[in-house]
Amino acid sequence: MTIGWITVLMFGSMIVLLMLGLPLAFVTGLIAVVFTLGLYGVDGLPLIASRIYTFMNEYALVAVPMFILMASIMERCGVAKDLFNAMRVWAGRLPGGLAIQTMIVATIMGAMTGIIGGEIVLLGLLALPQMLRLGYDKKLAIGTICAGGSLGTMIPPSIVLIIYGLTVNVSIGDLFVANIVPALLLSVVYMSYIFMRCQFNPGLGPAAPAEEHDIPLLTKVAMLQSLALPMLVIAAVLGTIYFGIASVTEAAAMGVVGTMIASMVRRELSWKIIGESLRQTMQTCGMLLWLSFGATAMIGVYNLAGGPGFIRELFAGLDLPALGVIFLMMAILFALGCIMDWVGICLLTMPIFVPIVRELGYDPVWFGVLFCLNMQLSYLTPPFGPAAFYLKGVAPPEVSLSDIFAAMWPFLILQASVLALVVFQPEVALWLPKLGE
Repeated sequence: MTIGWITVLMFGSMIVLLMLGLPLAFVTGLIAVVFTLGLYGVDGLPLIASRIYTFMNEYALVAVPMFILMASIMERCGVAKDLFNAMRVWAGRLPGGLAIQTMIVATIMGAMTGIIGGEIVLLGLLALPQMLRLGYDKKLAIGTICAGGSLGTMIPPSIVLIIYGLTVNVSIGDLFVANIVPALLLSVVYMSYIFMRCQFNPGLGPAAPAEEHDIPLLTKVAMLQSLALPMLVIAAVLGTIYFGIASVTEAAAMGVVGTMIASMVRRELSWKIIGESLRQTMQTCGMLLWLSFGATAMIGVYNLAGGPGFIRELFAGLDLPALGVIFLMMAILFALGCIMDWVGICLLTMPIFVPIVRELGYDPVWFGVLFCLNMQLSYLTPPFGPAAFYLKGVAPPEVSLSDIFAAMWPFLILQASVLALVVFQPEVALWLPKLGE
């Protein structure tokens, strides 16, 4: 059987099985076993097992449960609620002010947690009822929460960046630094869009009543005091990584300790919160590990069959310029994002795409930023955009799933614009990492 037919059968069967509703982890694992037995017999199975072992033996992978645990504790200890309430009083009488403050909170929460589903649920519970009560346009309010909650894909400490770095053997610290400017740029673009729409049409985002924001300055500042320690923990964790003081794994472990101490000082840590946080960490890590097992096995079989060489020849045969190949990769990632989870996409495509990116002379760190931007798009795109379903679970009954998907489009266009900017201007992502060289 030629590698062309292997490619068609392998990925065609994966799409068919996914459309039948089977979990991605078991689909990829089943395909890996079937194709290994068909191509190499029973003797090929240890080769696949050794590939999985090599990936799982990466020391930096320990950072994943640490960051998830840190985020889970932070999420349950009321930090998000305090942050939203503190920021809300600063919105003033600015049209769209509450939506802009919600986006600021989402950006800060992205650095604190990085768990996208949790951020959208929290913002849906805290911010959406407030904006609807004030008479905000439903689509603007929904789009703000979904787009802002998805920023955790890019803002360090993002689990997406860690898995990408491990998959393609790129410095996770460099990826963290490279994503800072594009992530903040995207947040600013969102806020600018909200501000301009509400300036032209104040009815889209009415200002809050005077009694809700005419609060003495000292009172406003006092509301931020309870957030000082958690913010300091996050700054310390990211700072030690950026300045090379600690590795990602070491910083993540210290982040858990710092978060627990901060929660104790706030008198919010309890055995119940610790138990629930550990349970969520185990569930999330279990999902990530099973996806990693299946996808790593499947791509290992494909690599042994000569898949990377076939894909390189396929791209070369298209006679596209280098940027044309990059845009084609982005289109493939976007299409896969409509039907698959980002973990599977990363583990299945990056071992094939990144060597081609290197051959074209591009920086894999820059491509990692593009990958994160593309995966953020996948959180919002129908028909399977996870952000829509997270929000639907906590939204008022009058907010339908069609309302949520309809609200996404302006923010999807903004995301695509920032993605195009980073493609044509790589320095947007790379100038900050170069400062540390």
